[in-house]
Amino acid sequence: MKDFNYYAPTEVVFGESSEEKVAQLVKKYNGKKVLVHYGGQSAVKSGLLDKMCGLLSEGGVEYVTLGGVVPNPRLSKVYEGIDLCRKEGVDFILAVGGGSVIDSAKAIAYGVANEEDVWDFYLGKAKAKDCLPVACVLTIPAAGSEGSGNSVITKLDGMHKISVRYPMMLRPRFAVMNPELTYTLPWFQTACGIVDMICHIQERYFSNTTGVDLTDGIAETIMRNVMQNALRLKENPNDYDARANVMWAGTLAHNGLCGNGKVEDWSSHRLEHEISALYDVAHGAGLAVMVPAWMTFVAKKNPHKVREFAVKVMGIEAEGKSDEMVIAEGIEALKAFYHSIDLTTSMRELTGVENPDIEALVKSLNGNMGDTLGFYVPLSMEDCAEIYRLAL
Repeated sequence: MKDFNYYAPTEVVFGESSEEKVAQLVKKYNGKKVLVHYGGQSAVKSGLLDKMCGLLSEGGVEYVTLGGVVPNPRLSKVYEGIDLCRKEGVDFILAVGGGSVIDSAKAIAYGVANEEDVWDFYLGKAKAKDCLPVACVLTIPAAGSEGSGNSVITKLDGMHKISVRYPMMLRPRFAVMNPELTYTLPWFQTACGIVDMICHIQERYFSNTTGVDLTDGIAETIMRNVMQNALRLKENPNDYDARANVMWAGTLAHNGLCGNGKVEDWSSHRLEHEISALYDVAHGAGLAVMVPAWMTFVAKKNPHKVREFAVKVMGIEAEGKSDEMVIAEGIEALKAFYHSIDLTTSMRELTGVENPDIEALVKSLNGNMGDTLGFYVPLSMEDCAEIYRLAL
């Protein structure tokens, strides 16, 4: 086990009607004027946006609003938010939505607090020194951004999708999590979120670090639990306990708990970011395509952890079978799970393009990440091209 510093200060306010506490929570963390940041029409149509604004007004908290965040949140919206916050004297940002909204809110928060161009933080050309406080009312369990110090933003000019990590600054002050707010989510969004949170754990699970049985056991339990509850939700979208378990799992998947003491990988996410940047597909749907392809490739070079995943997470019986057979059955079982929640594992089917531009994907990946990707099996750009081909 590697040395680690685990810092997860977000106050989680979880349960039925928890959103009713939003004004007192903002004031607890010294918010005086709030930017309420949200996505498309769902927050408006559901009445949640009006409810949040009403609660802030009743609590004596000033606010301004900015909507229009889309999946794969855009840099242009971040710039709009930075300008609005500076003009209005905003000192606190409240995201009402899922990971895309929270990631956009985080980018605005440290864009306001620093003089440099916010995109330079994503490119690694500058380092943020300060950040406005961020909080969220979570409506889409998926990205785990409600408990993480990460943010992912897309710049349409050049189709760049890049993440940044500031664990000491970007973690939300509080996260309001009411599972009932997820009842009306379209199944596709629920399914994509489930894949994303599982992959957040997989990126930490597939590691060469030894002596991490406890961390691995936590990861395996959460992954199995998410898959079980995903199938319950497929049958009954209003199953409160299943919604609650999935929602909480999304936070635990990405607040650092499942990676403590380990060297993490993150290849599947980096590979997928290029697909969703180029073809504007949902991130979770892209991961359902990339993860099995990545596992198939790395298993040939470093099979140990892929076999463990097959046995301990996917429940493959190993007795009397070769490692190759166990691994193949495990990957097929993972694909079958994705199919059972109505997601494809084919890049062609996902993008609607008969011949996806692998050369363009690799070129962009190379420009964003350099010549080598990942740690479980360090990948060359030629390796990445082969993984994209396996995903077709």
